[in-house]
Amino acid sequence: MLFGNSKNTRTRVLTLVLLVPALSGAANAQTRPNYLHGQNVSPAYEGWEQDEDGSRYFMFGYMSRNWEEEVDVPAGPDNSIEPGGPDQGQPTHFLPRRNRFVFRVPIPDGFDEDDEMVWTLTTAGKTERAYATLRSDYFVDDLVQASEQGALGAGRSDPIIRANKAPVLRIEGARNRRVRVGESLALVAVASDDGVPKPRRTRRTNPWRPPVQVTVGSSTGLRVSWYVFRGDGQVGFDPPQAKVWEDTRAGANSPWSPGWTTPEAPPDGGWATEVMFDEPGTYVLRCLASDGALGTSEDVTVTVVP
Repeated sequence: MLFGNSKNTRTRVLTLVLLVPALSGAANAQTRPNYLHGQNVSPAYEGWEQDEDGSRYFMFGYMSRNWEEEVDVPAGPDNSIEPGGPDQGQPTHFLPRRNRFVFRVPIPDGFDEDDEMVWTLTTAGKTERAYATLRSDYFVDDLVQASEQGALGAGRSDPIIRANKAPVLRIEGARNRRVRVGESLALVAVASDDGVPKPRRTRRTNPWRPPVQVTVGSSTGLRVSWYVFRGDGQVGFDPPQAKVWEDTRAGANSPWSPGWTTPEAPPDGGWATEVMFDEPGTYVLRCLASDGALGTSEDVTVTVVP
């Protein structure tokens, strides 16, 4: 018989038909971008604020579509803020996922509601822009920030939370440091807070129930973390730092992770951290002290030599 057993032949043909798409899908999965890496970073305009002295600032953050990859884009054509740029103090090292109220830019004199400041960012072959304006509905106060950071639900407030002040933060030692590759650098951040809002762990939520607030809920209580704001080499922190980006995965060292509890503050209010660099270069390390609603940041610039 030319084709042998017809039943066995049909079985082999069916197996091949099912196997070829599976193999093709596996090959494509190895090359196509996934949510862990290979995705772009989108700049975000958070709003504008006015200090007590009348100074006004545009506030920016970003959304990385990566869950693990950290992306580096130097200030320049692919990472620019205009007018006045391209470098206006924006990050060049981008952490995963949503990062809110990361930095602010002074609003130029004479700006009005018809003017725009534009942050242009190109990553993973895609260019996106954030347009900052002085429209009144973009005005941000402390309650808006607290809500956006996940410390309270939208439209919720009371006299205590309205009186909340951002933590006070001070970095011991010089703001410019010099260290060799592989050499440990000691950093000490001294922080204090008014105790508002009270410490609260992130709620464990039922994934099948709709969310009870617009933004991801965050633990509250004073916390201090260092992270890389600029610099594209590997940087190690000891002890490991609580994440400053919204990692909502269970078990993550993140204030947005279900069940995460804010660690106890050191008795003397000084958070000691050892930092080590794998590559030479100039790095900006940012320290963020947050109570879960409002934050204060300070920078240390480190020159790393071979």
